[in-house]
Amino acid sequence: MKKVYGSAAEALDGLLFDGMTIAAGGFGLCGIPELLIQAINEAGTKDLTVASNNAGVDGFGLGILLESKQIKKMMSSYVGENKEFMRQYLGGELELEFNPQGTLAERMRAGGAGIAGFYTKTGYGTQIGEGKEVKEFDGEHYILERGIFADVSIVKAWKADTTGNCIFRKTARNFNPPAAMCGKVCIMEVEEIVEPGQLDPDHIHLPGIYVHRLIQGEHEKRIEQRTTRPAA
Repeated sequence: MKKVYGSAAEALDGLLFDGMTIAAGGFGLCGIPELLIQAINEAGTKDLTVASNNAGVDGFGLGILLESKQIKKMMSSYVGENKEFMRQYLGGELELEFNPQGTLAERMRAGGAGIAGFYTKTGYGTQIGEGKEVKEFDGEHYILERGIFADVSIVKAWKADTTGNCIFRKTARNFNPPAAMCGKVCIMEVEEIVEPGQLDPDHIHLPGIYVHRLIQGEHEKRIEQRTTRPAA
């Protein structure tokens, strides 16, 4: 099976449709699939539901899809760095399904494992748990959360071989593995593609069976929050 494509647009060809659900990896601006996001923006696909820890920042990452009004609904755990996200949500232009961070990661992982739902204590007795099924186990209450099954996953890794086995670098190994797992089709962008056998099998973070399409590209190294100390 050919997995390596020449560009993000080529890798997305035939997969995009209005109203689809996309799982996007990354945390803040760390490990985000920026090339694939840009290609979705250029394709003009709209009414998207996007499952991602957050929505980038204004003008970068998923923020560009918010600005172009291509996202209808976000499934997120953190929304604090994006003014356009806040404006659209408070103005009733954007749907938001808020998730505790661990719950969101587990919902993605569950989808990738074929698990339709699971019970968690997190959120019980709060707004998160309203309207959800509750069960009692050993005297503790748990709420039912559904696994996320996305039409397409878009993720970012550091290095991969041509079969899709990949390595994430440092904290980019955050939401990328579970996001990659839960899509019917997973597209991964990387900084370097190597031949099979060049990656140490013990260092593989995600096996290529989860990855269907692969691109290599240049990526921007933005810093979301720059904190410095005054000069001595």
